[in-house]
Order: sequence, then C-alpha cells, then structure tokens
Amino acid sequence: MHNLISQPQILNLKTSNKLRKLCKLGILTLLSIIMVLIFKQDIVLAQEATNTSTFNPQTILRNALQWIDGLGAVGAIAFIGIYIIATVAFLPGSILTLGAGVLFDVVLGSIYVFIGATLGATLAFLVGRYLARNWVSSKIADNQKFAAIDNAVGKQGLKIVLLTRLSPIFPFNLLNYAFGVTAVSLKDYFLGCIGMIPGTIMYVYIGSLAGNLALIGTDNQPTNPTITWIIRIVGFMATVAVTVYVTKIAKKALEQEVTEDNS
Repeated sequence: MHNLISQPQILNLKTSNKLRKLCKLGILTLLSIIMVLIFKQDIVLAQEATNTSTFNPQTILRNALQWIDGLGAVGAIAFIGIYIIATVAFLPGSILTLGAGVLFDVVLGSIYVFIGATLGATLAFLVGRYLARNWVSSKIADNQKFAAIDNAVGKQGLKIVLLTRLSPIFPFNLLNYAFGVTAVSLKDYFLGCIGMIPGTIMYVYIGSLAGNLALIGTDNQPTNPTITWIIRIVGFMATVAVTVYVTKIAKKALEQEVTEDNS
C-alpha cells in the first residue's frame, strides 16, 4: 500500500517526538533553576569571604580600588586595566563595578566599567576562540546534528549574546570563553556586549550609594529595593527569552538536518 509509512519515516517521527519532549523538559528545568537563582540571589554579589587567611579575590580587588583612589587623574586608566585583567582571570568583577560607583560616580563609573568589561570580555572570547575553537570544531565535524546547531547559533549570534548579557543568571566570565568556542562571530559578540549597559548602570548606582569603599561588598552597604527588583525582573525575562530562543534554534536546526538526510 502506498499509504504505509516507511521505516526511516517512523524513526524520524519518533526522533522528532523525543526532541519535542526533551525541549519542553529542558525549558521547564531551566526555568525552575532560574526562579530559584533569581529570588535567592543577593544584589551584592561581592560578599566578603569569612576566611581571610586564604586567597581572597574580593580583598585583592578592594585593595586595588583603594590604590586606584589615590592615583588621581590616571585612576580611570588603571581601573579599566584592572577590570580587563579581572575578567580574563575569572575574578569577580561585581566588586569592581560597585567600587566604580564610589570612585567615579554613576555616569563616569558606568562608562569605565563598560569599557573594561567589553575589552576584557572580548579578550577572553579571543582566547577561547583561538585556543579551543579548533578542538571543538574537530569534535563536532563528524556529528552533523551538533554542527547544524553550532552553525544555527552562529547565525543568530547577536541576538543570543545580547539576551545573555541582559541576564545576570549567566556567569559573565565563563560565558566570555564559552562564546569563543561557538560559531558566533567576533562582530556579533562585540556588538552584543551592549546588553551589559542596563545592569552596569544599576550596579554602579548601587555602589555609589555606599559612598565609601570600606562598605563595598559588606552587609552594611546601602541598597535600593526598587533597583534590586528591576534587576531581578529584567534578568528573569532575558533568561527566559534566551532559553526559549536557543531551544527553538536548536530544534529548527535538527529538523532541517533530518529533512536533508531524507532527501
């Protein structure tokens, strides 16, 4: 009978159904994690470690801020340089962002943080691209499905980078290297860093409320509940958007790959 479904079509149908179930499960799981992280996340990410006898990045960066405070006019250049180093070295940039509000006030502090974060993120992206990208490419070369997803993500790189930069859930330092091993272009990655601007301004503003570097990252640091909730809500919306969007892209890429295999 001509209406009978062939074996390859049955297998493809089963694969498509499994993919849909996995996509739904993945989205629900990620959204659950996002909810927990956002509503348990403290607005001050740079909490001081209780054990000061061991390596303490927060203390090192706070001392660096004190040093910058005494440099005068060249302090801005030193701040940007330290921010770049901290980004590449996986040091917590949040304390520097908060400290910028104390040292330079909101406007200049936001500008300096954005420059340092963008340059540092781009440098980390290039490190990931030239040290690990070839290895990743060789691993997925024989897997057409993974290669299809990688290419699809690369084509929508600007939107994905922009959305992840709007979300505080995605770890900033790790994400810089992670994008380097994807097919996202350097141009899209660089432009996508614009998404850091809203969060940068908000965190710098919160830092400016302290008025004293000694209060940065401590329980006594002043904050603003309204700004806190704005960051959480915007971050939640951006995280949901990028999760759904990437899942949609991956699903579409796999469906195209299955179609091409059958043609």
